[in-house]
Amino acid sequence: MGERPQQSTPAAQSTVKKAIATRDAYGEALLELGRQRKDIVVLDADLSGSTKTGKFAKAFPDRFYNVGISEQDLIGTASGLSLTGKLPFASTFAVFETGRAWEQIRQTVCYSNLNVKLVATHSGITVGEDGASHQSVEDVALMRVLPNMTVIVPADAHETKQVIHAIADSYGPFYVRLGRAKVPVVMPDDYTFQISKSFTFHLGKDANIVAMGIMVSAALEAAKILRDEGIDVGVINMSTVKPLDNEALLKASSACRLIVTAEEHSIIGGLGSAVSEFLSENNPTKVLRIGIKDDFGCSGTSDELLHLYGLTADNLVRSIKEALA
Repeated sequence: MGERPQQSTPAAQSTVKKAIATRDAYGEALLELGRQRKDIVVLDADLSGSTKTGKFAKAFPDRFYNVGISEQDLIGTASGLSLTGKLPFASTFAVFETGRAWEQIRQTVCYSNLNVKLVATHSGITVGEDGASHQSVEDVALMRVLPNMTVIVPADAHETKQVIHAIADSYGPFYVRLGRAKVPVVMPDDYTFQISKSFTFHLGKDANIVAMGIMVSAALEAAKILRDEGIDVGVINMSTVKPLDNEALLKASSACRLIVTAEEHSIIGGLGSAVSEFLSENNPTKVLRIGIKDDFGCSGTSDELLHLYGLTADNLVRSIKEALA
């Protein structure tokens, strides 16, 4: 994992440029890897159009496997291919990959510490109108608890492409959580992703928001609003949820009065839990967890659901003001 220094950039450099779905960036990254490496194979569970693995399938049909609607077989086949020297990327919707195939991931991939990359799309409530049955708000918790598993939740398309290349070059089980909806590109052009290292946009003296995935852009918006009002709030993109960047958490918690976690996931077992667990043992700090509060999703547009569950910049602003007061 390395001991490279924590990355940071002035907040002014975090200007939102455009919106791209992280699943689209995944499809492009697979194409790049496929051209570079002959050992890359891709598997899907009859959802290649949605997960964007179909791009790889079209370019490299002899290295693509559609196992059908059989997620347990998806994991078993990927595991077998890894034992033959192949580097498998196995994809489907997050709720199916982590839920239906959890036992296979535990017993075959993690217990045996195989070089299998699980990249799931359509995570969180921004799946939208498909409703609670397809909205995975527990997947990070399910993957985070497994020994040998590294869990990564990219903030945007720019980071996603780097993540896919990075995990291809790193041995072991990985779970990468991607979304359906387009999300703002917030990471700087010169950003370089490093496994287990966070990225600090700004370190605040009043509060620091530790965010993952789609909530990084909301955190940046909220922090700007609060700083304009004289409340110094920083933002950290904690894209690697396991293992956490403990050094960055210690630095952030020592610099302020309040740590806020922001995630499109249940506050039970996800980023909020991970941060709280570490800080409670190493630097007790008040932690405010923003996320899904022990509930399922429901049907609606992405924007409607983000507002319904309080996963917005406005709610972050309001909640931080209340906690600091």
